[in-house]
Amino acid sequence: MFTTFFLELKQAGLPVSLREYLTLLEALDRDLANRQVENFYYLSRTALVKDERHLDKFDRIFGSTFKGLELLSEDVTTEIPEEWLRKLAEKYLTEEEKQQIQSLGGWDKLMETLKERLKEQKDRHQGGNKWIGTAGTSPFGAYGYNPEGIRIGQDESRHRRAVKVWDKREFKDLDDTVELGTRNIKVALRRLRQFARTGAADELDLGNTIRSTAERGYLDIQMRPERRNAIKVLIFFDIGGSMDDHIRVCEELFSAARTEFKTLEYFYFHNCLYEYVWKDNKRRYTERIPTWDVLHTYPSDYKILFVGDASMSPYEIAYPGGSVEHWNEEAGAVWLDRLLQIYDRSVWLNPTPEQHWSYTHSIGMIRQIFSDRMYPLTLEGLDEAMRELSR
Repeated sequence: MFTTFFLELKQAGLPVSLREYLTLLEALDRDLANRQVENFYYLSRTALVKDERHLDKFDRIFGSTFKGLELLSEDVTTEIPEEWLRKLAEKYLTEEEKQQIQSLGGWDKLMETLKERLKEQKDRHQGGNKWIGTAGTSPFGAYGYNPEGIRIGQDESRHRRAVKVWDKREFKDLDDTVELGTRNIKVALRRLRQFARTGAADELDLGNTIRSTAERGYLDIQMRPERRNAIKVLIFFDIGGSMDDHIRVCEELFSAARTEFKTLEYFYFHNCLYEYVWKDNKRRYTERIPTWDVLHTYPSDYKILFVGDASMSPYEIAYPGGSVEHWNEEAGAVWLDRLLQIYDRSVWLNPTPEQHWSYTHSIGMIRQIFSDRMYPLTLEGLDEAMRELSR
């Protein structure tokens, strides 16, 4: 079963190594899971999952591999013969019959009773309302009914009355393909990191403090600057028009980026980059910033993110005067090319689902200008974009 679990994880694309698998087996051999399913779940997750983006896939595979096992938070170690747990019949009760079955009175009482049953029961049992078996109304067993019970040997929930079930997927929002949230975006942005210690020395340097104290013979406290992400990022947000449908995800991206990057600058544009940008949409016509000033202000070591659906008339990209809002003396492609000549680490993030890109001609034009460095605004796409910027 453990080998199947390992192979299923590999097949699903989780970066699980043989060394990690052997570590898990060694931990089990030393009984670190204490023979409890919940402990085994967390032990295997700790040993095999290195990135929280893979937690949902891990949970699904764990659930399919070990289905039928249930969570017992008490140390119940008595073995139940496999033949007891075979499904012989399923019992279906009327609503009136279900109402007549009373619960045992809570978790503590339930676990205490289960221990007693395990000590007393000697044979396999089917039906009835007391022993561990199948197709009955006992709180313990499979393929029966009880308003408050523990499933043992059943492949899935039928009445959804079990008190605790271990395979609840708590991290399903961290899957690679789900829509982004602020927390998910932060996870992806962390790949773009280059730490450095700059600024005032306001953090205790424990290693140097110990070394200096040993050398001098008295306490000599050493301080150092805080370790920060030194990556510098410049973001251009497409705003208005068709981008109104993507305001929420853009806000989440902006919020996450401000948290992850200490040096972050942003500007707004509409559809395509032209001779000016702006920072306040309420004053976009009165407080414009020449694009030339931006290109001459921020050095070439900045990482560039364009965020937009790239959906517009092809004339806006290819021809002077093609802008829908003003007469642009030079085509948008000219300005994009100027920017890309300065910043060789630039990507375009597109909130439009990737399967729809081929239906819009302008998206293909922008992809060509960016040398195919356009990525969907999903967790997986953002992760790939950060890899590109980290090269």
